[in-house]
Amino acid sequence: MAEMIKNTAAPEEITKKDVTKAYLRWHFANEIPHSFERYLAPSLLYGMMPILRKLYKDPDQLKAAYKRQLLFFNTQLSWGGGVITGLMSSMEQQRAEEEYENKEVMMQDDLMYNTKAGLMGALAGIGDAIDSGTVQYIFIAIAVPWAQEGSPLGAIFPFICFALYQVILGVFFARQAFTMGRNASGLMQSTGVQTAIETLSVLGLFMMGILAGNYVKVTSALKFGISGREFVIQDILDQIVPGILPLAVVMGVYLFYTKKGLKVTQALLWLTAILIVLAGIGIL
Repeated sequence: MAEMIKNTAAPEEITKKDVTKAYLRWHFANEIPHSFERYLAPSLLYGMMPILRKLYKDPDQLKAAYKRQLLFFNTQLSWGGGVITGLMSSMEQQRAEEEYENKEVMMQDDLMYNTKAGLMGALAGIGDAIDSGTVQYIFIAIAVPWAQEGSPLGAIFPFICFALYQVILGVFFARQAFTMGRNASGLMQSTGVQTAIETLSVLGLFMMGILAGNYVKVTSALKFGISGREFVIQDILDQIVPGILPLAVVMGVYLFYTKKGLKVTQALLWLTAILIVLAGIGIL
């Protein structure tokens, strides 16, 4: 009957080093075990496994913790993944201590999952707006001149900088969320953080506009003569609304995405066909 005796060893202390390791495991395994049933939950569990093993010495409790962290989960890599990895580490630590000391378990499964489910969508929206909609375009804008000059740095710089940025940001959020515990969710919804998010979103729109204005090149070749005087349409447009043709192309693609969804291949094919026709009849 020895195998029926449960191991009642105390949970080990969780350090910031453990939380950093958990986030890095989540980060680099993020999309590998992706499934339609659980989405990114296997990646989160893989990240949390070393921490759960330190907390739960009883096999049944460890299995229950594994199942808890294997429920449906999907969020953005650094903002959502960082905060939630740190927060789940803190909540699991509290749960393990309650079970070991035979106290009333306040950190119930539903509370833990509802916290995770409530944050994962909101944090994903924040992360996508700031990282994908702002930060990566800043790195690209810095590197575009190098790429135009034929330097390999133009392709490598945005990739390396953005990758390092997400790792550092994710580790920072994971450690801060672990330290703050359940108060981390309140911080992310505070007025100051929301103001910073809105500011960065506006900055992202400016960066996208700058990129479109500088690197989308569309000009009109149309010209005509009246009473011996030649009128060049492009010169007239430049005097009235400079950059109107690139803006029209960008807005046209935007409206296509709004109506048809993010169908990039279709947008490229339609745009190519339209530009070929307009160039063929001498308008562009």
